[in-house]
Amino acid sequence: MKRDQKFFDMYSVVIGALAIFALFVFVLAMKMSDQTQGVYTADTDEYRAATEERIKPFGQVILPGEEAAAAGPQVPAADSPEPVEAALSGPQVYNQACNVCHGAGIGGAPMLTAADDWTARLEKGLDTLKQHAVEGFTGEVGYMPPKGGNMALSDDEVHAAVEFMVEEATQ
Repeated sequence: MKRDQKFFDMYSVVIGALAIFALFVFVLAMKMSDQTQGVYTADTDEYRAATEERIKPFGQVILPGEEAAAAGPQVPAADSPEPVEAALSGPQVYNQACNVCHGAGIGGAPMLTAADDWTARLEKGLDTLKQHAVEGFTGEVGYMPPKGGNMALSDDEVHAAVEFMVEEATQ
């Protein structure tokens, strides 16, 4: 029985100490809340101003016929210039349109690296090559679609590509 009494006494001391610690934490929390809760309460003008600033609309709706008050000096917008279309160079056109067939010899196209394929075509003249490249051509060996199949290319861009390919093939 002595052992039970000892256990009960020790148990009571531990529970008592925990109750005192909990009471201390509660009182400390109450004191801290009194010091920190008064900063922003819904009753202060500062809190209301901060809330109004946070939730104000980003823009303003102006109906037809209404005039908006200018926030500052109004500067008319400058007219944007029309974009200038830059012409592609011969190598650029070759890489975009011509390389598909002339790089691998598809459809009887003379390969850029095979000078022998260009000999018979160059005998007809550079102007004829340019005309066939722009208008298209069906020959004994294969077919050349107009403008290499890219109708957005200008005639000058196609001519530049032909000159580039002839120069590369004859080097």
